[in-house]
Amino acid sequence: MTEDPIAELIVKCAAQDRAAFRALYRDSSAKLMGVFLRILRERSEAEDALQELYTRVWTRAGRFDAAKGRGMTWLIAIARNLAIDRLRSRPAPSSDDGLDTVEDNSPHAETRLIAEGEARRIGDCFATLEPDRAAAVRGAYLSGLSYTELAARHDVPLNTMRTWLRRSLVKLKECLDQ
Repeated sequence: MTEDPIAELIVKCAAQDRAAFRALYRDSSAKLMGVFLRILRERSEAEDALQELYTRVWTRAGRFDAAKGRGMTWLIAIARNLAIDRLRSRPAPSSDDGLDTVEDNSPHAETRLIAEGEARRIGDCFATLEPDRAAAVRGAYLSGLSYTELAARHDVPLNTMRTWLRRSLVKLKECLDQ
């Protein structure tokens, strides 16, 4: 038929082929779950949407036209539209500003003082590291840079960067445990 195995499975599903439907689920569900999670951001809702999507595919597979597009593209379009419909059907936030019911979640004075003291301790421990090591730790754990990016930034081999980070973390732990 085509070079698109997903499209072939969809066409077989249109003929009510249960084995093809199982294979379609096996081959496409992970990617479609990713689409739902990215849009809906809630796993349980994404799982419900995935189930609804396959129900729709089973009942509407006859509408798929392999000449117009690829099978996975068709499935992703259905998933995207279904997710957007679910987002639109969520209850809208209340128009009442609700300022009288908002809790003051700011930390109490004691909590702030403890946090400031801990921040000072961490800063003091960072000061015990060599400046390039401290910058590498900040880059890795505060900025999310990869080992490769850090190695390039500091002009050192990749394994050297790994060693820097491991030894720096051990030194920070020892300092904080005192």
